[in-house]
Amino acid sequence: MSQRTRVELLHLEKRIERWIRFGRHVEEEILDRRRRALWFEPGQVFAFVRWAANDHGTAVSRIDILRACATVEPLTTIPGVTPGGEVLLRISGWPKVERVLLAIDQVEALDLHPSDACPDHWRHVHNRITAGKVPRAYDHARHEAWLLRQRIDA
Repeated sequence: MSQRTRVELLHLEKRIERWIRFGRHVEEEILDRRRRALWFEPGQVFAFVRWAANDHGTAVSRIDILRACATVEPLTTIPGVTPGGEVLLRISGWPKVERVLLAIDQVEALDLHPSDACPDHWRHVHNRITAGKVPRAYDHARHEAWLLRQRIDA
């Protein structure tokens, strides 16, 4: 069994879209015209967006921010993610998904890759949006504190 996390992406025009909003994959495989797979090393954080429509409009709109896990770690199964991952954020419904996408844009505006942000920030964003509140913005001071914490834990 591979230590890597596999994410299957799909694009069926105006019907189903599964895509990565951010993350650093280590391998990519093109399966066919509409499908491809990406692999992430354990510890990598990525955002997986799922959207589907039917004849009446949007049926599913979801974003999951996950940390790829080693095979010995506990994980949550997510459709399209094998074997699964540690859930940092799990939001559904387009208005809430849009707020998460704005939070991701805010981190990128700091010239930081969102997968390098403190995982606790994504948990915070999840909790605040779920509670109907506005999440606090990520900033350089919080990022520096995260980097220092990583050095202490190492």
